[in-house]
Amino acid sequence: MNKPITPNTEQVNSTFTNRIIIFGIIILIGLGGLITRYGYLQVYAHDQYTTQADNNRIKLISAPPSRGYIYDRNGVILADNQPVFTAMLSPDEVENPERTLHLLAPIFDLTDTDITDILARLSKNKNDPVTIKIDLTEAQLAQFSERKPFFRGVSIQSKLTRSYPYDELFAHVIGYVGRINDKESKRIDKDRYAGTDLIGKIGIEDYYEDILLGQPGYQSVETDAHGNILRQLDTKPPIAGNDITLSLDYGLQTIAQQQLDGRRGAIVAIDPKNGDVLAFVSNPSYDPNPFISGISFKDYDDLREDLDQPLYNRALQGTYPPGSTIKPFEGLGGIHYGLRDWNSTIYDPGYFSLPGDTHRFRDWKRGGHGTVDLKKSIAMSVDTYYYKLAYEMGIQRLHDWMVRFGFGEDTGIDLPNEKSGIMPSPKWKKDTYDKDWLPGETISVSIGQGYFLATPLQIANATAMTASKGQHITPHLLKSSDGAADVKIITKPDGKIDYNGKPSDWLRMHDAMESVVENGTGRGIYTPRYRIAGKTGTAQVKSIAQGKRYDKSAIDKRHWDHAWFNGFAPVEDPQIALAVLVENGGGGSAVAAPIGRALFDYWVLQRKTDPVLPPSADELKVIKRQKAFEKAMRDAIRDKEAKVLEEKEAAEAEAAAATSE
Repeated sequence: MNKPITPNTEQVNSTFTNRIIIFGIIILIGLGGLITRYGYLQVYAHDQYTTQADNNRIKLISAPPSRGYIYDRNGVILADNQPVFTAMLSPDEVENPERTLHLLAPIFDLTDTDITDILARLSKNKNDPVTIKIDLTEAQLAQFSERKPFFRGVSIQSKLTRSYPYDELFAHVIGYVGRINDKESKRIDKDRYAGTDLIGKIGIEDYYEDILLGQPGYQSVETDAHGNILRQLDTKPPIAGNDITLSLDYGLQTIAQQQLDGRRGAIVAIDPKNGDVLAFVSNPSYDPNPFISGISFKDYDDLREDLDQPLYNRALQGTYPPGSTIKPFEGLGGIHYGLRDWNSTIYDPGYFSLPGDTHRFRDWKRGGHGTVDLKKSIAMSVDTYYYKLAYEMGIQRLHDWMVRFGFGEDTGIDLPNEKSGIMPSPKWKKDTYDKDWLPGETISVSIGQGYFLATPLQIANATAMTASKGQHITPHLLKSSDGAADVKIITKPDGKIDYNGKPSDWLRMHDAMESVVENGTGRGIYTPRYRIAGKTGTAQVKSIAQGKRYDKSAIDKRHWDHAWFNGFAPVEDPQIALAVLVENGGGGSAVAAPIGRALFDYWVLQRKTDPVLPPSADELKVIKRQKAFEKAMRDAIRDKEAKVLEEKEAAEAEAAAATSE
């Protein structure tokens, strides 16, 4: 029988002791590592991890200011702020923004371009939430609500965004706001625009961006690991932008647009007492509202490709031959230089020729006007009178005089991108074409043709300065401002035109311009109810050969003459001066002058007793629905026509290919 093996006691004790030692060493090493790491964290990395911990717990949320409202002179709101639902993405809570945006694309109707733009903004702003989509529809809100748990870091917020209640009526003067683009992002103060996606792009919104914007505030909050706000620690309220009141009158603006309906043209009306711009219309116009959140490529292309150019601001940037509208200013120049007085006369046989030249510069009236003084030259718009006057004056003196009325220069209106037109001179021609000035070119300039180009704004302003008896006026739109930001307000003329004649000459020119309406080229708009001073003008677009007469029926409509009218009323106490341009309208007397009369009637007779008022909120909704329906119908017709044309071209191409085979 085998005996049981009895373990060696010393061996067992030794093995156990060794294990205890090894285990103790392992524990000591682990404790040493922990102590070392603890010391490192406490001593060397204390600041780093303290900052990280604070950043994880404390969050600054930008509080954008409310953009300043824009009103007309009577308190009608022209640029409003409306609450809308906006989709926002917080970059610190989204692991893969690009993937998230592609998943959101069908919900929010995001295009590839939209996604690229959002990612670009995210790359430059890794802290503040970035706007994905403004003004969400009910359907978009419903779709997102169903899927919200899958989109951590994407939220729906109620924000204020810009709204233009009257669509195209004020578009060319108010302008619009839009998304901040890359170029703007590089030049703006990032702190001023914290939490703000929109910036003034054109018009008043651009010019007064600095005071409309306001100052952002912030909230300092404590959040948990999921970004949920636990408590508010500190707050700095935003400062709203200035509310501004413009000199524009809703009623006059409405009348002006109605008068230009269906025509291409512009109207500018100014108060000659102080330079207030009362109406500023360019037609056709456009609805600025789609530009706020980003107009579609299709709609933008439609605007750009429209033959009538609705995006083109004719009142501010359209430069046209001013035609006979300049004759009152030029006539005063003849007195200024001592070349004419009110009693001196010329004989008009119906043409003028330069000495030693057989070429005849013809008057508009075949056979001429006979004996003509300055008053008659204005009333009957006698071209030959101004041919001779300009020849005697010379182009340099004519240039220097007309510049005093603002031609060839910016008027200084508080709108961006004004065009200065051209008041030509020998130096201008040499600099522009490297050619010398020719005597015949002076004759063309004398009746507002040739190189002479002016904007409707310039004509209106020169007319206002004439109405104010030579006071120098800077036209302006800002009437008052309410808010924290300081801004200069113009309330009166800023000087006088340097003039060598008598003060009474201005009144005699008023009388001459009144005779235009009483018994001259503008007699069709005469009224016994108040006194109107005016000047008609017809600016040639297509050159007519020597000896030929203008035949409207033989010329393409877009080559018809431009129709002009400028004037002021009432003559004894001018309250409104204006310029009317109708592109390719034909004659100023028949087309532009009646439009001017309609504006005078409203301002002098109607505005105080029966003003044109804006529609109510409910009426506006009906109007907007009707416009949306009309646009949808136009788009459908256009798409159908495009499809028919495409099918026709395809059939023709197929037929041509078959023939070639």
